[in-house]
Amino acid sequence: MTVSGFNGSLDALFAAAQRADANLHPATGITVVALSHCGGIALDTSRPLIVLLDGAEPAHELPGRSGSGWSLLTRLYGADRTVTLLPSGGSSTVGTCAASGTGGDQALYFAGLTPLDALASPWTMPWLSARLRAPDGCPWDREQTHASLAKHLIEEAWELHDAIAALESASEAERPRATADLAEELGDVLLQVVLHSQIAQERGDFDLADVQDGLVRKIVRRHPHVFGDASAATTRDVQRNWEAIKAGERAAAGEGEKVKGALDGVSRGLPALLASRELQDRASAVGYDWPTLDGVRAKISEELAELDEALAEAGHPDQITSTQPVSAAALAHAQEELGDVLAVIVNLGRRSGIDAEAALRGANDKFRRRFGDVERRAASRGIVLKDADFTTLDALWDEAKAAEREAKG
Repeated sequence: MTVSGFNGSLDALFAAAQRADANLHPATGITVVALSHCGGIALDTSRPLIVLLDGAEPAHELPGRSGSGWSLLTRLYGADRTVTLLPSGGSSTVGTCAASGTGGDQALYFAGLTPLDALASPWTMPWLSARLRAPDGCPWDREQTHASLAKHLIEEAWELHDAIAALESASEAERPRATADLAEELGDVLLQVVLHSQIAQERGDFDLADVQDGLVRKIVRRHPHVFGDASAATTRDVQRNWEAIKAGERAAAGEGEKVKGALDGVSRGLPALLASRELQDRASAVGYDWPTLDGVRAKISEELAELDEALAEAGHPDQITSTQPVSAAALAHAQEELGDVLAVIVNLGRRSGIDAEAALRGANDKFRRRFGDVERRAASRGIVLKDADFTTLDALWDEAKAAEREAKG
């Protein structure tokens, strides 16, 4: 390999870098890359880096990471990070070099960063989780297990869901804050993955590399229309391919045991509306679905009629008026019929491209807004809600509803 400058010698380049860092040795790992190409490689800031100042236009960016050239180095190392100019051995900063150049020098040397400084290194998070669970680490982290962390993963996933919803409804002025919140919540979810991987590594079960390897293999295997010779012109085609591939995987995994079905693997811990959507998606992918939307709408009417009948048989129970059901069995039957109504409502949303979970969350948010307006209107008029009759309260609700619609134009 030859290098522009340094008498065309890679050895001369290393020698110049070693004059700046006596501990540098190629055998311990060092990255050498042209400035124009640093955006296209997986730079690990924990390793020493030599950047050749080639003066060419920046090449492509690495998927998953924005920036190239000086902008990328500034993001990864910071504008104030000290660098060594080669071959002169002088010192400068990333920001100064980016702004005013490096004089007659042909390269920059970056010493490897410590884990707590190498924030952009892909291995800083695994190092951090191991440090937290070390004997002299954090007592809370040392006590955690897969089971104890499970609830935190669910909580973080829902906080991420809220951040996504907030971004979708954000104004242009609110968008920078909303995008920052989304990035933070994604990090919190990633932390859960890293912590579980660390616990598994300590037990000798698997490590983060195994998680990544398995994920990549599965994604490639399930996308033969991208990485193989299969074809899929529509999303529906993709879903059918997926279910066929997953059916083969389930059969292989269950060899000698009970063969898993299409609905196996849908977590019982999912919120009910999400689980209903996932179950129906999987059933649809193997052909179990109404031919048209008319069938779904007819089913809603059918299920509502069955619910009405079940409630009548139960004696029209009403907790507000203290009307008790005729029996526990009758109430259980009514509950079952209500579940059928909810399931077919989810199906209507699925077929129409509407997320029932998001729709209900939106309805909850709307109820919060309008009821808050009702409370403010009642207070301004000296009305005590618990003492007012329903007609008064309903009128306040209609006012709040009209005001909201007027505000929306």
